[in-house]
Amino acid sequence: MYKFLFNLLVIICMATFSQAQDFPFGSFTVDELQQTNYKNDTSAHAYVIKEFGSTKLDMGNNDRINMFYKYHVKIKILDAKAFDKGTISIPFRSYDDVIEDVSDIKALTTYMEDGGAVKKTELDKSKIYTTTINKYWKEIKFAMPNLRKGCIIEYSYTKIIPGFYSFPSWEFQSDIPKMYSEYEAHIPAFWTYTAMMRGSLKLTKSKADIEKECFSSRGSKCDCSFLSYGMADIPAMVEEDYMTAPKNFLSAVYFNLQEWVNPYTGVKQRETKEWADIDYNLKHADYFGSQIKKNLLKPYLLPVIAGAKDDLSKAIAVYQYIQKNIKWNQIRSTGSESVKKALESHSGDVADINLALVAALNSAGIKTDAVLVSTRDNGIVNRLYPVEREFNYVIAKATIGSDDYLLDATDPMLPFGTLPMRCLNDQGRVISFDKPSYWMDLNNKQRKATTSSLDLTLESNGKLKGTITTYSSGYDGYLKRLAIKKFNSTDEYVENLDERLTHVKILKSDFTNLDSLDKPLAEKYDVEIDLYNGLNHDRMAFNPMLLDRMVVNPFKLTERAYPVDRGMPSSDRYTITMHLPAGYSIESAPQQANIGLPNKGGRFMTDFSGEGNNFVYSNVIQFDKAIYAPEEYPFLKELYNKIIASEKAEIVFKKKS
Repeated sequence: MYKFLFNLLVIICMATFSQAQDFPFGSFTVDELQQTNYKNDTSAHAYVIKEFGSTKLDMGNNDRINMFYKYHVKIKILDAKAFDKGTISIPFRSYDDVIEDVSDIKALTTYMEDGGAVKKTELDKSKIYTTTINKYWKEIKFAMPNLRKGCIIEYSYTKIIPGFYSFPSWEFQSDIPKMYSEYEAHIPAFWTYTAMMRGSLKLTKSKADIEKECFSSRGSKCDCSFLSYGMADIPAMVEEDYMTAPKNFLSAVYFNLQEWVNPYTGVKQRETKEWADIDYNLKHADYFGSQIKKNLLKPYLLPVIAGAKDDLSKAIAVYQYIQKNIKWNQIRSTGSESVKKALESHSGDVADINLALVAALNSAGIKTDAVLVSTRDNGIVNRLYPVEREFNYVIAKATIGSDDYLLDATDPMLPFGTLPMRCLNDQGRVISFDKPSYWMDLNNKQRKATTSSLDLTLESNGKLKGTITTYSSGYDGYLKRLAIKKFNSTDEYVENLDERLTHVKILKSDFTNLDSLDKPLAEKYDVEIDLYNGLNHDRMAFNPMLLDRMVVNPFKLTERAYPVDRGMPSSDRYTITMHLPAGYSIESAPQQANIGLPNKGGRFMTDFSGEGNNFVYSNVIQFDKAIYAPEEYPFLKELYNKIIASEKAEIVFKKKS
């Protein structure tokens, strides 16, 4: 009846397989129960024996189009470190007319007793709970019964998803290895989706068939595309420090609705849009364009900007006004019901706050655009097929003279022109009312820097006495202020710090620029440090890295297939000036280091100078890039190894004869 079009962007090896099908629930082999490790990864604490999923587009009992998603998995638990796999969470959407339903939940634990008898324990349905995550999401939760070392857990469920826009994706890879994972999709020819593979692993099975007249509704019939994807011997995704959302790199298949034909009228609707389409929709949408109209919030701002001498001071005043007057409810969004309502109620989600900021700045005469963002944990947006719902956050871009400032007013501790780490994810899409939307980098101006300076004197009782002064700038200043503000007062913060610093007694403290967010935060402490039990030794060793010595390399993989994303460049500078008692001199000192990363990526440097009974040691760790490619990983790993080795070195001083 209608010509079926399926566009698979990633061409993979084709093989002849029988039609995909689920595996029997509750089936097992004695060999599976007796396994004590996984042959392909002996370090694994659990592995998936088999995993199967399917999605079928069909008519529901409500006489509407629904997607029926079925999931079934069987997991081998090897030891107690994998018991967390026995706590199951099934999130589902529940708001307005988008109410998903989770049903047909089955769960079973199979285990072998010491005598060899095999036992099975089914999940008690009364132990299944529904909890609310936020106003958009809920979750089904349950714990697998009789969890123990060596058992097999198995569960399955069906999720009914209204409509046909959000076709479920499938992640072949997870944080534990899998023996086999398979996904099938049944798509009537009225709907055309684009399937896209992501990740470095290759499918071992890919098959496309036609199912004759599989869909029928009110006299309209069509064939279906039956698609099946399989992958065997799947390694676990190992997460390391400095990475964005794992789903950016997991091997998975995603579906985007390209177009569809109304089964009853024959009218074709194109869903895969150009950016021009999205621009137009956003600019005319009640939840977006209508919220940032020029002069919308002007009546609120006259007293705020009164007395401002220039556009920058005016913009800072408006930014601080929105920060202080709308408290973030921790919900991320890209559209607002009413920025005026949020301002008057003093509460709102991300879009309420930041679209109010865009509107307020424009009302104050500052050229400001909204920028759509996908946060680090939400993943990177697919630029090939623009889809508005892939974004989950919105920020503001204010232009003052020749400078652009990216702004997020959700946190009252964020300085003007600084974004939280969650937003530093690839690029954002600028929605401008003056020209077509465009991409822009999100992390090109932000930096973090810490400078620590110690001036200490070794006294005759073996104690060090002196001052520690630390300056935290940029994002480090923001993080340090957050840490301090968690306490009721700076005195409580210092008391807690004193308890955490072993062998260090804080005698006095002083803070500068604690509430001046755009200036470096200075902390100065008068301290006494227990170093030696008297000076009754002819030779003594001393490690000059008294603060934040690096002892663990965050990079442990042999190779890494995804980038190292630090969010922004950083610099850590440490200097200690030490005064020894009369009669002592330096015998040996750490070797100086000057190690650089390729492509001007950063540097590690140390320096030592001594004269008489005084010496100065300095240490600089500098990363000049926000993102390092996978091929740069070995150099980063080796640099950390050298930093750790260097910071172990001690200074030896001796009593003069």
